[in-house]
Amino acid sequence: MPNNEPSYDFIREIVANDLKTGKHKFIRTRFPPEPNGYLHIGHAKSICLNFGITSQFNGQCNLRFDDTNPSKEEVEYVESIKEDVRWLGFDWGDREYYASDYFDRLYEFAINLIKKGKAYVCSLSAEKIREYRGTLTEPGKDSPYRERSVEENLDLFLRMKAGEFQDGEHVLRAKIDMASSNINMRDPTLYRIKHVPHHRTGNKWCIYPMYDFTHCLSDAIETITHSICTLEFENNRPLYDWVLDTLETECHPQQIEFARLNLNYTVLSKRRLIQLVEEGHVTGWDDPRMPTISGIRRRGYTPESIRNFCDRIGVAKRDSIVDMELLEFSIREDLNRSAHRFMAVLDPLKVVIVNYPEGQVEELEAINNPEDESMGKRMVPFSREIFIERDDFREDPPKKFFRLYPGGEVRLRYAYYITCREVIRDKNTGEIVELRCTYDPETRGGWSKDKRKVKGTIHWVSKAHSVPAQVRLYDRLFTVPNPLDKKDGKDFKDYLNSTSLEVLTHCRVEPDLKKLRPGSNCQFERQGYFCVDMKDSEADLPVFNRTVTLRDSWAKIEKKAKK
Repeated sequence: MPNNEPSYDFIREIVANDLKTGKHKFIRTRFPPEPNGYLHIGHAKSICLNFGITSQFNGQCNLRFDDTNPSKEEVEYVESIKEDVRWLGFDWGDREYYASDYFDRLYEFAINLIKKGKAYVCSLSAEKIREYRGTLTEPGKDSPYRERSVEENLDLFLRMKAGEFQDGEHVLRAKIDMASSNINMRDPTLYRIKHVPHHRTGNKWCIYPMYDFTHCLSDAIETITHSICTLEFENNRPLYDWVLDTLETECHPQQIEFARLNLNYTVLSKRRLIQLVEEGHVTGWDDPRMPTISGIRRRGYTPESIRNFCDRIGVAKRDSIVDMELLEFSIREDLNRSAHRFMAVLDPLKVVIVNYPEGQVEELEAINNPEDESMGKRMVPFSREIFIERDDFREDPPKKFFRLYPGGEVRLRYAYYITCREVIRDKNTGEIVELRCTYDPETRGGWSKDKRKVKGTIHWVSKAHSVPAQVRLYDRLFTVPNPLDKKDGKDFKDYLNSTSLEVLTHCRVEPDLKKLRPGSNCQFERQGYFCVDMKDSEADLPVFNRTVTLRDSWAKIEKKAKK
C-alpha cells in the first residue's frame, strides 16, 4: 500500500464532507472491471483511486466483476485482473463479488419494474430500436409495443427467461421518456436474450441484464456509498438514479465522475488493444510494449512507480492527455533509489590488456547503488581479456569524444586506466575485432595516484567470467502522440513504431546478473534500467527487458526525425 497519503481532490473532499456531516459513517467503494480483457494503465488510476480513498478514510473497497456479457468474458481475464490489483498493492479481503452473484435478484428487480408499469417487452429489431430512439437533436418515438399490458409483459419476460425465443427476438426496456433530451433515458434496454453459457452460471440463464441496469443495483446491494466512475458515464447518471429511485432501494449510492487517464504515444481502448493482440502486432496482452498492467509489469515497472504516477496526475473533472514522460519519470525515480547497478556490454568488442599478467584474476569492489549505501558493495572479476561497448571506441574520433581511441586513455569503471595501442581487424571484412591496450597498475579502483585527469569512464566485463544474455530494447509503441487522430485519414495502426523492439543476442553481462530472479529490476550502468523477463529468461541464457532509458531521449529522437 502507498506510504504517503495522496493530496485531497474533489472526490476526497466530497467523501470527507459526507463523513463530517454524518451522511455516511462508513465509506465503501468498489472497483468493477468487465472480465473481457486485460486491465491497462487507465484502470490503474481507477484502482488507486477507489482503493486509495477507502484506505485513507478507513473504509472498504470491493472487487466486483461486471460479468453480464458471457460472449466476451473468460476466466483467464478474471484471474489476470485479480493478479493486477494485488500487484498494485491492494487487497479486497473476502469482498470478491460478481454481477452474476445477483442474477436472481436482478431478475426480481426487473419483474418489479414490469409490475410498476415501468418496463415492457419490446419486439422491435435492434436496428428499429436505434431508429426509433431519435438523435441528439430530434426526439425519439414510442415503440408500438410500449403499451403492452403488465400481464402480457410478465408472460413474455417469463418466456424469455425460459428460452422460448431466439437472440434479438425481444428485449426488456425501461419505460421512461422517448422525448428526453438525454438519449440514455429514451426507454433504454434492461435485458437482452443471449443463448450463451456463462463462465460462472453455465446454462442457467439465456437472458442477461445490461450494464446500466446491473451496475446501479449491484452498488445498492453491496451498500456502496460512492460509485466512482469515469466521465463517459456522466450522461448515464440520470438512468442510474432513475432505476434506484423507481425501485426504492434501501441504499442509493452517489455516482461521481472523474476524468479518465489518456496517455500519449499509446492507445487505451480495449477494442483497439484486442486488435493489436489478435492481428499479431504485439506478442500478447503482456507484451512489454503494451499499456496493460501485465505488460508494464513484465517490462519492469514497479507497483510503487505506478501508484506514484497516479498520485502525480491527480483526479480532475475534465479530460486531458498525460505525457508519457511523466510515467517514465516515475519509474526512473523509483528505480534510481531501489535498483542495483551492474555492468553489461550490449555490443561487445574484445580488448586484450597486453601488459596484464596472463592467468591473473582480480576481484574489484563495485558499488551496488550510490543512492543507498545500505545496499552495499559487490566484487567484480577482472582479467587480461575484457569486453567493452563497440560504441565506446572510435578509430577516428570526433571532437569531444571522451572514450577510447588509438593512443587515447580511458578509465575502466572500478578497475584501471587503459590506453589503446593497436587495432586488430578481420582480414576478410575489415571489421574491428580486437583492441590491444595497456593498463596502468597504479590506477587500481579507477583512480590515478598522480591525479592525472582522464575524462572518459567506460564499463566493461571480463571475457572469461561474463555470461551471455539476450537484451530486448523496448521503445514507445507508436510514433505520434495521438495515434487516434484521424485528421490525415490514417488508421491508428499506421503509426505503429517499427523500431519499438530491438533484440540483441550477443550481449555479455556480469556473472552476478545470472543469479537474479525473473521480474527483478536492475540498472545497467550507462545503459538504462532493465528487468529479468518473467517468461523467456532461462538459467543458461537470461533475458533482460529494458524498462526505461536513464534519461528521456525521445524528445531528441523526435527533433532529429523532423529535420
